[in-house]
Amino acid sequence: MKGRTILYTGAAGGLGLATTLLLMRRGATVVAVDNDPAKIAALTEAAAGIDTGRLVVSTADLSDLAGFRTELDRLVADLGGFDVVINNAAIYPSKPFEEYSIEEHQFVQRINVDAGIVAVQAALPGMRARGFGRIINISSITISGGWANLSPYVASKGALLGLTRAWAREFGVHGITVNAIAPGAFPTDAEKIHTDPAGYERMVLDAQAIKRRGSAEDIAAAIAFFAADEAGFVTGQTLHVNGGWVMA
Repeated sequence: MKGRTILYTGAAGGLGLATTLLLMRRGATVVAVDNDPAKIAALTEAAAGIDTGRLVVSTADLSDLAGFRTELDRLVADLGGFDVVINNAAIYPSKPFEEYSIEEHQFVQRINVDAGIVAVQAALPGMRARGFGRIINISSITISGGWANLSPYVASKGALLGLTRAWAREFGVHGITVNAIAPGAFPTDAEKIHTDPAGYERMVLDAQAIKRRGSAEDIAAAIAFFAADEAGFVTGQTLHVNGGWVMA
């Protein structure tokens, strides 16, 4: 990854930090977009000892799409563009479908999908000019069914799969690959929506073929594969990283 510049939304979160550090160790400049001060501080501290790559932090508000595009244009001018875009940032409210307002549905879509569209729009001209690009959309095991009260989140993750396939078809002629990763149940802040953590963990392990919880490093390895030069003949695909819970 030496010489590559990577735009990574949600880069300081539970699954983001390990990936950011791995990509930096492999020589990349990672533009970490996150707005959680504690997580940014932890990422900055963890990255301080890595001299093979570079960390650039952006606290852009993904719900402000115009402002996010302005920030991306500034970063493109400063860094010369993005070789890799990882659309990972997401929010995940939980309540019955009928209790969501249409504005709440739209807000989830704005963060989880529309911000990713803006990121790709900002990166695409440079990728096309270089004849190289990697776009990685982080979907979710929830699109496979089995989870109630998450309809806006599930809809957003399904939208990312559709965009993965549409972009892969459209951008392939320019040497750009587009793939998705659908993580399973990982022990991150997202699990705080479950009222019985111990019971939820038992359910996860019972469902998985591999009887351990997934780690952030499992996702980091999958992202690093799709971001690498060697993955240039893989596009339009979804990699399920879930311990064999859902086999597709």
